[in-house]
Amino acid sequence: MDWWQSLFSRARCAKAPLYDYAVKRANPQDLRVIFYKYASVEKNGERYLRPTDLIRDLLNMDAATHNADTLSLLSGVVDQTKDGLISFEEFQAFEALLCNVDAKYRLCFQMFDLDGKGTITFDEFKKMLSCQTTYAKYPFNFDCDFVRFYFGKDLKYKVNYQEFTHLLQHLNKEYIKQLFRQKAGKNQLISTLQFAEIMKVGCPHKLTPYIVDNMMAAVTAQSGSRTVSYIYCMAFYDMLQNLSVIQLLFKDAADNNKFTGLTREELLQASVRYPAVSPLQLEILFDICTVANTGKGKISTIDLQPLQPQRDPMTVFSKIHEFKHYERMPGETGTEKVEQQWYMKVAQSGYKFFLGSLAGATGAAFVYPIDLVKTRMQNQRSVLPGERLYQNSFDCFRKVIKNEGPTGLYRGLVPQLIGVSPEKAIKLTTNDLVRYKFTDKDGEIRLIGEIIAGGCGGGAQVMFTNPIEIVKIRMQVAGESGTQTSALKLVKELGFSGLYKGARACFLRDIPFSSIYFPCYAHFKSGLADKNGYNSPISLLLAAAAAGVPAAYLVTPADVIKTRLQVKARRGQQTYRGVIDCARKILQEEGATAFFKGGPARVFRSSPQFGVTLMTYELLQRVLYVDFGGGYTRTELTPRNPEVSLHPDHIGGLRLAVASFSGIETKFGLMLPKFSPPPPSSENPVITSGK
Repeated sequence: MDWWQSLFSRARCAKAPLYDYAVKRANPQDLRVIFYKYASVEKNGERYLRPTDLIRDLLNMDAATHNADTLSLLSGVVDQTKDGLISFEEFQAFEALLCNVDAKYRLCFQMFDLDGKGTITFDEFKKMLSCQTTYAKYPFNFDCDFVRFYFGKDLKYKVNYQEFTHLLQHLNKEYIKQLFRQKAGKNQLISTLQFAEIMKVGCPHKLTPYIVDNMMAAVTAQSGSRTVSYIYCMAFYDMLQNLSVIQLLFKDAADNNKFTGLTREELLQASVRYPAVSPLQLEILFDICTVANTGKGKISTIDLQPLQPQRDPMTVFSKIHEFKHYERMPGETGTEKVEQQWYMKVAQSGYKFFLGSLAGATGAAFVYPIDLVKTRMQNQRSVLPGERLYQNSFDCFRKVIKNEGPTGLYRGLVPQLIGVSPEKAIKLTTNDLVRYKFTDKDGEIRLIGEIIAGGCGGGAQVMFTNPIEIVKIRMQVAGESGTQTSALKLVKELGFSGLYKGARACFLRDIPFSSIYFPCYAHFKSGLADKNGYNSPISLLLAAAAAGVPAAYLVTPADVIKTRLQVKARRGQQTYRGVIDCARKILQEEGATAFFKGGPARVFRSSPQFGVTLMTYELLQRVLYVDFGGGYTRTELTPRNPEVSLHPDHIGGLRLAVASFSGIETKFGLMLPKFSPPPPSSENPVITSGK
């Protein structure tokens, strides 16, 4: 029974994100509580943070050992008085700084501003660059026009914050220029090997494993030689620098379809509106994207993903990722699919089925009166005004209450709940499963995959729900003639074949409905999410309800045919032999508009029902979240902003502290000496103090 024990040891409950990732100023009282929790120094009646209290203990940046110089530089950003202690006022100012949109620039500026006077001198600039590990092998040449442009010919000019931001933008490019000049021969060319080394040294934060593995081959593909010119070298760097702009170019040219491929000519034509992107940059981009497949004539937004640095900013200096909503299984990175054991798959399917049942019952009970009105309107066959029982949906609603009482609106609810709970559970679970199968390793799914997944969900639903649907409909229309019946009596009367009468019409309705509904919901949900990928309950409700409008109305003809086939015809009413016969007779006797009878009622019923159902389903997965070690549940439920810390003591701007410090490296390419790992010890493990 090892698998049974493994099931409960691996399936873990976790707190899911019921809040968004917005960062707002912290309440001063709450901030003071956090400050006192970590402040270890008391002086003249005041409490102070030491550098280690802030960097190591509060921000969890190197919980075991640290580099003294790096620690001093990082804590110096907060310690404006440069006395080695951080007061509450300085701590509060730091939290406020992190809430600014340009927090990374300001933090970097304060790190260079060693004396805290609000400007940066040449000596401070030189000292800071000299301690970067990037420049250890090839030192930065300070005797250059670049330095004199910013600090003056006599190097006495003091750079302010605004000027410093411009300097940072061009610093890496200047360093690459210097490296090229050092390596270039008389012909002003370098080898592809030297080119690769320059990129690795000059802009390591811009490189991904794919670029490192393929940039030399891309050079050969473009020029046909093994040498690189200065122009190509600079264009390659500019291409890396402009990747975000190039992504916008692709979205514009491909009508926001990430799978649409573009040729070289189409890229050049689209780049006219993006002057920052040169034709040479696009040539380089095309070469490096197609180097592994030389016959490929088009590239899409998907092909740009391997060029985008995906480094988690939380891991540059910190172990803060341990405080996310869930712990990763050994070997997981949180992005790839993870192969599950069979018993975990069974448990996960059961979990999904249970949540889908609860959500389905909630949605069905919410809109059942509308469903009853829709059914009675669709079953009304007479075309003579005097013989019509109901003039419209509102008239039907009024007469049901008048003749049968309010409880008449819920006639047949019990079999509906019995049926709809597993119905929705089957539909949602099947859609999730098939959708997962069509999702690639990058978490992307094509529209055709979404449509097939939805259709499979609708088809699976019919196999179970067709008998329930017949019983429900016959109980709903029984009230029109004043007769009383029961679900058990109807089952005995219909028999097995009768319970599946009209199944083809159900397939005709439910497969297209789900094929339309689920892709629409996924795209509406994505469109209504905030910038961090978080969907509030209201946005989930709106997305699910909006998706139900086109899905419900467009399949109304199939729903009318299904209803006519499943309802027992009364004396004198038309009978039907099958789907085609029913459609033909309705068209001949009642006209094309009859196919959309009850259409508005169906929309008013299906739209809110699925709105409530899907919202409930999503929220239940958050509240009752269980990680079964797979991949697709987590990506659906855990919207991520990799820059926002979820540590309980990181409030307000402190939620961005670790990522802002990491931006010194990931955004600006300034590589501070890294924290060295603790020495191995089997007898005396390192214990981190906690407050």
